[in-house]
Amino acid sequence: MIATIIPDVRSHYPVLLTELISIITPQYGGTFIDCTFGQGGYTKKILNFKNTKVIALDRDLETLQKVEEIQNKYGKRFLFKNIKFSQLNNLKLKNESVKGVIFDLGYSYTQIKDPKKGLSFESTGQLNMKMGINNFSANEAINILDEKELSQIFKFFGDEKDSNRIAHNIVEDRETREITTEELVRIIESSKRKKKSKTHSATKVFQALRIFVNKEISELIYGLINAARVVKKDGIIAVVTFHSLEDKIVKYFFKSLSENKSVSRYMPKGEEKINLFKTINKKAIFPSEIEIKNNPPSRSAKLRYVIKKEDFYDFETDILEKFDYLIKIENFSKKL
Repeated sequence: MIATIIPDVRSHYPVLLTELISIITPQYGGTFIDCTFGQGGYTKKILNFKNTKVIALDRDLETLQKVEEIQNKYGKRFLFKNIKFSQLNNLKLKNESVKGVIFDLGYSYTQIKDPKKGLSFESTGQLNMKMGINNFSANEAINILDEKELSQIFKFFGDEKDSNRIAHNIVEDRETREITTEELVRIIESSKRKKKSKTHSATKVFQALRIFVNKEISELIYGLINAARVVKKDGIIAVVTFHSLEDKIVKYFFKSLSENKSVSRYMPKGEEKINLFKTINKKAIFPSEIEIKNNPPSRSAKLRYVIKKEDFYDFETDILEKFDYLIKIENFSKKL
């Protein structure tokens, strides 16, 4: 869930950049947390404004070259941490008034094409998909998990309609050979009922495996919860999503704490219930036609944001219960 998919390795196109900047208003200064540093597109734009500071996070150490470049230019106004964004509540922010927390849940072109990561169905050799700070790889998942577990991963994380057949064929084939990237693609292609599609037949399974290996569901949920804890009153949480599952999670979290009643255990008795967020745009913001033309992968992007309405940091949310069925699938990893 790191940075934005871009069509050209020589260029970087942070998706919905103009819209994001107009929402978080760095021209007025402030401290911002870029939870998915990636190629540094959002960070650099924010730091172009005076009186701003960016705390950037990324689990992928391949970003360090960009980190050094920005560090040399902006000095103390830029701080980088190689951690998962679910851990942003561990940052020492006592002297920081966080004005905005930003998430871009896509992947960069360089990450997709990196043969060591093996995120693409065009990769070769052993399956991987680890983005950093991982306990297991796609290779272990595919070659160890049982048929039912694999099927649920493909179905719920990838919306793969042929999940049962693909999982069955994987388990059958691995009795005689290790399932490599090329072998997995072959199995998927031979298992699909509908052969013709605008997207590659392996796209959904590879998405599902990437989500599973990097625990992107719990990562996002805890990232949102902790973002709500660290951002100050009138601060903004902004999230760019690229597929329906992560957008569903973001939409529910924002809506549940904007329209329903949040609870703070520190509010006076009788006044415990209050809305934590204020929503300006109930609908997602989409890229313009010009942006989609210049950067075709941006067509699937959606931007949602909320403004923190109240200055309290200990609140109740049912988001973990709401998406418990997805967390249980992630927990198949305990076998690995």
